[in-house]
Amino acid sequence: MAYRAYSLRDRQVGAIRKILNLNHDPRDESTARPDGDHSNGLVSTSGAVLDASGEPIWKVLVFDNFGRDVISSVLRVNDLRGWGITVHLNINAARQSIPDVPAIYLVEPTAKNLQQITSDLSQNLYCPAYINFLSSIPRPLLEDFAAQTAEANTAESIAQVFDQYLNFIVAEPDLFSLALGNDVYWSLNTAQIKDEEVDALIDKIVSGLFSVVVTMGAIPIIRCPKGGAAEMISAKLDRKLRDHVLDSKDNLFSSTSSSAQRSSGGMAGSQSRPVLIVLDRSIDLVPMLSHSWTYQSLVHDVLKMKLNRITMEVAVDDSDPSKGVTKRAYDLNVNDFFWAKNAHMPFPQVAEDIDAELTKYKEDASDLTRKTGASSIEDLQNDSSTSAQHLKAAITLLPELRERKATLDMHMNIATALLKGIKDRQLDNYFQLEETISRQTKAQMLELLTSSNKGTEPLDKLRLFIIWFLSTEQAVSKTEMDRFEEALKALGVDTTPIAYVKWVREITRMTMMTSAPSQPAASQSAGGDLLRGFSAISNRLTDRFKDHALAANFENLISGVKNFLPVNKDLTVTKITESLMDPASAASSAIAKTENYLYFDPRSANARGVLPSSVATAISRTASPAHPHIPGALPAAGTGLGPSSSTAGFGSGAGPGSSASFGQRRQGFSEAIVFTVGGGSMDEYGNLQDWARRTAGPAVVGTAGLGA
Repeated sequence: MAYRAYSLRDRQVGAIRKILNLNHDPRDESTARPDGDHSNGLVSTSGAVLDASGEPIWKVLVFDNFGRDVISSVLRVNDLRGWGITVHLNINAARQSIPDVPAIYLVEPTAKNLQQITSDLSQNLYCPAYINFLSSIPRPLLEDFAAQTAEANTAESIAQVFDQYLNFIVAEPDLFSLALGNDVYWSLNTAQIKDEEVDALIDKIVSGLFSVVVTMGAIPIIRCPKGGAAEMISAKLDRKLRDHVLDSKDNLFSSTSSSAQRSSGGMAGSQSRPVLIVLDRSIDLVPMLSHSWTYQSLVHDVLKMKLNRITMEVAVDDSDPSKGVTKRAYDLNVNDFFWAKNAHMPFPQVAEDIDAELTKYKEDASDLTRKTGASSIEDLQNDSSTSAQHLKAAITLLPELRERKATLDMHMNIATALLKGIKDRQLDNYFQLEETISRQTKAQMLELLTSSNKGTEPLDKLRLFIIWFLSTEQAVSKTEMDRFEEALKALGVDTTPIAYVKWVREITRMTMMTSAPSQPAASQSAGGDLLRGFSAISNRLTDRFKDHALAANFENLISGVKNFLPVNKDLTVTKITESLMDPASAASSAIAKTENYLYFDPRSANARGVLPSSVATAISRTASPAHPHIPGALPAAGTGLGPSSSTAGFGSGAGPGSSASFGQRRQGFSEAIVFTVGGGSMDEYGNLQDWARRTAGPAVVGTAGLGA
């Protein structure tokens, strides 16, 4: 198995680039490649659409809130300008007329947006209009829009109307979110929400997954556990894909489809098909709560991060705290070499790499100034007496050096803020406890909850307790549970979720499969170098941080943080992915857990949620009114097995159909899309990517809403 030439982010950028080119294919396809020359970080202007005189066509970009989020997660303002966007505006804001300038709309297909577009065109704000919907517009809304256009007599102002299938946000190269908020899991597991609202939420998830599949450019095989929201979503997506394939007028997956071409290297027409693994969040809640030790997970947990922008408070003057703090924002983009290299690394190793990169920058800067005779980079920028040859070399290297310095300064600020957060909340202690959480006794847990020196954030203790409760094999009596809850209440923590966690424990004890991977351990010498960690880092880094006027107390911060590496282990989602992608190499215990997963093939006339024949027979023999669910799946509504009854009908999305063959159950895949219904975590994404790097089996990770 080999890595794809294009990540999901590359493909989404290719689709957006085509929109900005008025839905014309760029002339130079090389600008879309991940290894191409990206003059502005993500795109190049060499393929911009030109007018009759050979000049770029300047345009106005109008988006709604979701369209803004989709674009801002992968593009910067400079990128928009490179593709001829001079002004970008929110459709809900007051806007002035810019006559005779093309306007590109990128919005959700809602009645409100359609009315606003009609109003804009009737007032001659822009002309012509290129209307792009983030998802497929429903037929009734399209008919209403046509009626509004006819009534306002604005048809001549509309140049194009396209469905773009981009209603998902790409946070990392192969991580996407449907941006449905933080209450998806609650909505699918509570009796306090109406069935109509659940159906609407399921439809949004199906629409988002359909868009991801279109962008990927290949119809996947769908695997999911039987029962729960995962089956309902899989069945509806299977039906949607089947209906689309039957529509020969506009097949987005055909080898000649322009929509497939626009995804910049999609897999349309390829013989390889990915597997889409749809999982219910309840299979393992621990990663949603755990305290991770990797750089990207700590950034999400400790700092405020949204759409790849980190916002944090920094001191106005490190030497004078009385001057207060100010907010500072940093953008993580595809040009960030340090983030690309270290996002998945343990934090001690990240700190060491900052030192290495600073040393390399200092050497390169000294080499450049030595050749030109200048005393520093700053002097070089203002020195006009340098020889022409050296000046040419300096002009070539200066922008790259300045960008490297800005990137390293940004990450030094981020590292300083993380260290302070780690020390204040004692996250190193929580992480170390969670690495051996199943060994903690009930007495030790109670002592931890009542201790006054375990950080400043009470929610960290609640997270630790839930992780322990879901992981331990020890029986917890009602009296003991009451003591735990009293200790949590004394901290000011809301213990309402505990009742639901008690029920989830019975489910996750059967589905959690965290284990160490079958591979040789890292050499002791390499581990020893890293485990020396912060004690060595502090000596080398403190001076450099002071040189950059950063964190005068950096050494004090480091001294209070423990230096250790995380245990290398595969999480439940990773084990499931391995068992479905590469059953020949997966552990027998993981294969046994996924043996009863349903199999949907939208291109097949028969494989509509089929079960292996042996599993189907076993179910028919053992099912009873008291136990109608399959181990590992959420129970159906009305069974009395859980606090929720809103999952009614999730298990009836598709009939068993014909039995899956042995070949289908043991079919391997070279690419996977893994989607968790009800939220995901950076921990799971990083763990899956680590597994993909070990096995060279790429996996795209998705979630309804991204958690820290």
